[in-house]
Amino acid sequence: MPDAHEGKPVGRAVFLTTVAAGVTSLLWGRGVWSRVSSAISPVESLVPLVPTGGWRIYTVSGSMPRFDPATWRLEVGGAVGRPAALDIHELRALPRVDQVSTFHCVTGWTVKNVRWGGVRIADVLAHVQPQPGATALRFVSAEEPYDDYLTMEQAALPDVLLAYEMDGKPLPREHGAPLRLVIPDMYGYKNVKWLKRIEVVPKEGTGYWEGYGYDQDAWVGHSNGYGT
Repeated sequence: MPDAHEGKPVGRAVFLTTVAAGVTSLLWGRGVWSRVSSAISPVESLVPLVPTGGWRIYTVSGSMPRFDPATWRLEVGGAVGRPAALDIHELRALPRVDQVSTFHCVTGWTVKNVRWGGVRIADVLAHVQPQPGATALRFVSAEEPYDDYLTMEQAALPDVLLAYEMDGKPLPREHGAPLRLVIPDMYGYKNVKWLKRIEVVPKEGTGYWEGYGYDQDAWVGHSNGYGT
């Protein structure tokens, strides 16, 4: 029997049936619903948790990555002068940021007053000397093949951070341990979990869900069929 935090994977057929039956209580935006048929194909499972605070955990690979604190490193490279690999202790030694924000899923649910602890992206990039002309960042998850992009301007917003704590505790596995991206002004698919690498790139590419029709800029209330 799986533990309460890992849950039991639910296959695509079950997910489709659940959505069609309307029993998930997910509120889909007009644009999102029109894309469901094409977007479901890469969703290998939902990983449901014991209900707590309204969270729903999704995976695209069928399982949640694990990490070894002794060997894990956040690789930071790409168009930089000095690539780096930072362990969790080095990240925690950077200036700490604490904030409370609301998490929005593109499917319609929200979780209010989430307390995050972590570091600003700028403090991480200070280790690697980004090259002039680089305009974006690629965030790569240990859950292959998940990735996504932010522009440098988006990454510098005042409430964007790399979180290693949630609600006063180390980030749980189901929420992206040991490190995840938090950008409250964008829907959850941009908030990449299980981060293993950040790449400085010349321009934005196509992230995982954007490849299936979701908006590149996932602004809450103003994208993916909402607010139009």
